[in-house]
Amino acid sequence: MKRIVISIVIASASAVALFFFLRAVFSGQLILNPVIVENLGPFSVRWYGVMIATGIIAAYLLGRRQGLKEGIKEDYLIEGVFIGIVFGVLGARIYYVAFNYEIYRGDFWSIFRTWDGGLAIHGAFFAALLVTFLYVTFRKKADLKFLQVTDIFTAVLPLAQAIGRWGNFTNYEAYGSPTDLPWKMFVPLRYRMPGYSEFEYFHPTFLYESLANVVIFAVLYWYLGKRKNYGEVTALYMVLYSIVRFFIEGLRLDSLYIGQSEVRTAQAVSVILLIVGIALFIFSRYKGKQVKRVS
Repeated sequence: MKRIVISIVIASASAVALFFFLRAVFSGQLILNPVIVENLGPFSVRWYGVMIATGIIAAYLLGRRQGLKEGIKEDYLIEGVFIGIVFGVLGARIYYVAFNYEIYRGDFWSIFRTWDGGLAIHGAFFAALLVTFLYVTFRKKADLKFLQVTDIFTAVLPLAQAIGRWGNFTNYEAYGSPTDLPWKMFVPLRYRMPGYSEFEYFHPTFLYESLANVVIFAVLYWYLGKRKNYGEVTALYMVLYSIVRFFIEGLRLDSLYIGQSEVRTAQAVSVILLIVGIALFIFSRYKGKQVKRVS
């Protein structure tokens, strides 16, 4: 009981502190510095990288817990996560650069400056799925099932996304169109998108998605222990996140587009993943392999 009371007090104090912090930033009274420590040799420590790393660690710890419950050896978890992180980041960057090639064409080395932002979650997701498939295929002794692993991965992925979006916040990126709503966010002139220099306040779409991802995480992590067959959680992630991303993407000013069209890449991919997710859930629920409970 004492532990619960302490947890409630800490959570309440943190929420109040976060509220006043956001109010100061959103009003423009406090301007964020995306860099924590500069001039560490050729490197700098940035909030963006810290948030991404924090999200990955938090997701791994929860994913590890579930993996051990399902009888997956820790060596395989560590090895798989390490490979997944490397290729996930590569996939996220390649995807972003591919749809933003005009920006990077004149400055090749800027492609590698991931600490300035520019990681696309869909690219990371597809890369992680591919790596998981290859790992499960070649690690036959591990006795892993592809959808078993993706269920664990997608159950904790929204938590990593929710935390990672605060890296966008510190970079003043991934915000939406101008607005006068009470929760409008001030964006300094140097961070405003071309054509919007006369506007000061914008939709904090990073916050919309972060909060939505927290809800998705809570639902999926709870359902992970209740699922009947492998693949159900993976399918629900595709459905829930795609719905959220489709609508939030419509507000953003920095969307990636398919070629010269006005079709937003994230919205098109979300529609595809939504359809695939519905089909996968139906298949997994009625034709999938049953989850093995480990006592």
